[in-house]
Amino acid sequence: MVDILFSRNCVYQIAYHAVWCPKYRHDVLVGDVAAGAERILDAICQDRGWSVIAKEIQPDHIHLFLTIPPAVAVADAIKILKGASARKLFTEFPELKQRLWGGSLWSPSYYVGTAGNVSAETIRHYIERTEHVTKRR
Repeated sequence: MVDILFSRNCVYQIAYHAVWCPKYRHDVLVGDVAAGAERILDAICQDRGWSVIAKEIQPDHIHLFLTIPPAVAVADAIKILKGASARKLFTEFPELKQRLWGGSLWSPSYYVGTAGNVSAETIRHYIERTEHVTKRR
């Protein structure tokens, strides 16, 4: 269930399901890199006051279900999440640069969908179930 949140000038109940992939969909989000990505994304969201409802890090993509205030454009939020996490992951794991040439960790595209309280539970269950799905080649 998505909570009703309050800011200085509005009340909102919006959740976003975001998905993005490493460049060329390489399987780089494993082991310590996956744990680092999870920790970094949590820190970014906590610093900005964004609530993470669910997240799943697969070897070749990330699902993030989060709430951001309506004053923040979802494109800006995704840019912040991808940009800050890439910088921190490249610093923490320099070997990533050898697998992902060109200085980019993430593919430039992403998926985002909105959810209210009716479909939020469905998305959360979907993300939690993806840990059991094997990657297709």
